Amino acid sequence: MPTFRHEGHRLNYTIYGDGPRTFVLVHGLLLSQKMHAPLARALAERGHRVVTLDLLGHGRSDRPRDMALYSMSFFGEQMIGLLDHLEVDEAVLGGASLGANSTLEAAVHAPERVRGMVVEMPVLDNALLACAVAFTPLMVALSFGEPVMRALARAARLVPTGRGPLLADLALDTIRQDPAPSAAVLHGLFFGRTAPHRTLRRRITAPALVIGHHRDPVHPFSDSGALVNELPNARLIEASSILELRLTPERLTTEIGDFLDQCWKPRRRGGASRSRKVA
Repeated sequence: MPTFRHEGHRLNYTIYGDGPRTFVLVHGLLLSQKMHAPLARALAERGHRVVTLDLLGHGRSDRPRDMALYSMSFFGEQMIGLLDHLEVDEAVLGGASLGANSTLEAAVHAPERVRGMVVEMPVLDNALLACAVAFTPLMVALSFGEPVMRALARAARLVPTGRGPLLADLALDTIRQDPAPSAAVLHGLFFGRTAPHRTLRRRITAPALVIGHHRDPVHPFSDSGALVNELPNARLIEASSILELRLTPERLTTEIGDFLDQCWKPRRRGGASRSRKVA
């Protein structure tokens, strides 16, 4: 697995396909780039070079224990750092949950580098209470129950990898990790901003495909809708659930592939026009 160094830390990534049209995909919180492998392969078959990235503290990238090294804005900078390493001037960026918010941060940090965005399950204002309720117990368990979590991690490492469903494999990978760096990630994100402020989001002009779904308070559909209203050139796709892109991905994969094709068409003069669609 290739690596590069960003701010002194090693970050891992994987490249699928080849060509000048680069799409960078980032995982969810405490998960790894493995979650996007099926989508990356499918999009590579359509002629895109897809690069999946393990952010700092995740997957096979370095996992320091210093909470000050983890923030959403830092994660966005790491995505731009990957473009620098690959010597790519411009790319479409995207991700799910943590990866969605990191994409927004990258677009604020270096808008000239972002050709478009695929934002799945953004976590914005309407999700803050649910996130606190959902992740505070996990943060407490990882911080104060470290011996128990370490024992659980050792037990999980005894289970063979890659022989079961992808979702089960991802869950096991998360449990296998050293709990201390995972706790540092949660602490850093808990005390930092969740996403760029809406005044900054409204300035993002890159075309965006926003994917949301109902029945998940951590990723409320209202946040997806609000983001589409804020962005000047965004389109909203409604997924049937958080699992659609993982278990029955054909429809959403086609939507994402068509969006990527559209992003790489020559730009019109006078800027992008506003678009809103719910599918």
